[in-house]
Amino acid sequence: MPSPQQARAQASAITSGRAAPQSEISPTSRLRTLFDRPRLSPGQRRIAQYLIEHLTEAAFLSITDLADRVGVSQPSVTRFASAVGFSGYPALREQLQAIALGGRGGPAAEEYRGNELQAAVDAEIENLENLRRDFADADRVIDVGRKLAASAPLTVLGLRISVSLAEYFAYAARRVHPDVRLVTRGGTVAYDALLQSREAGGTWVLAFSMPRHAHETLGAVRVARGAGLKVALITDLALGPLVDEADVTFATGTGSRLVFDSYAAPGVMCAALLQAMTDADPERTQARLEEYEQVAEQHQFFLRD
Repeated sequence: MPSPQQARAQASAITSGRAAPQSEISPTSRLRTLFDRPRLSPGQRRIAQYLIEHLTEAAFLSITDLADRVGVSQPSVTRFASAVGFSGYPALREQLQAIALGGRGGPAAEEYRGNELQAAVDAEIENLENLRRDFADADRVIDVGRKLAASAPLTVLGLRISVSLAEYFAYAARRVHPDVRLVTRGGTVAYDALLQSREAGGTWVLAFSMPRHAHETLGAVRVARGAGLKVALITDLALGPLVDEADVTFATGTGSRLVFDSYAAPGVMCAALLQAMTDADPERTQARLEEYEQVAEQHQFFLRD
């Protein structure tokens, strides 16, 4: 009998192609598309990031209030609106309001939010709903999964708070990939590992960067790119230097209602890429899972349910 993992690998292949036209696009994705125009200045990136992170509130701010919230001048906001293709801030705000009102199922003020723990769960549900809309077109996930599966070795990078996500991905990826290298220490230690991976024939790095974003992560990504490695990035950021350095970015929301962030959507993003890796080489996947199950049974890795 196949193990549960083997059965899931056989039955859960991602289906390529775009969903029906009526599928919604998440507000976050619409904003990323809206702001992905020319290369923005650091101040303009701050404005864009603020709008993405606080859309429902920011869409109704005056130009003075928005400038104060971001910490820039009013002319900077006007120049930002022009840089992303609008005649001025009023036209940009009108578009932001349309996105904000269209992206929610009803007036948020009338919703019962419950206590803080329930509100934190509600925020994560919204993150997952946005990710679901992003998955309406699975082709990008499928493509990156194939490339990660073909990279031998495959390096997984996660520093500081991002270590846990990197460890989860690497642990699971080792079940279906013959050479996964986990990098969880920054500085020159990370540089050595990345350079060795490239010399060994690796072509891709999967990097994680969750808030607060570490300078070490940016440095490691730049070293990887300089060595000739491609970088796929899972982060909560839609813009900024880390995104600029990555070849592919999967931007997912994180839960920020509690003292420490929660990572429901990044966790699902990990599982989706792992699924795409298993789909990329099903024969290798089944062979490796079968071998692992035999070893696990022989050495009694797990309790019997």
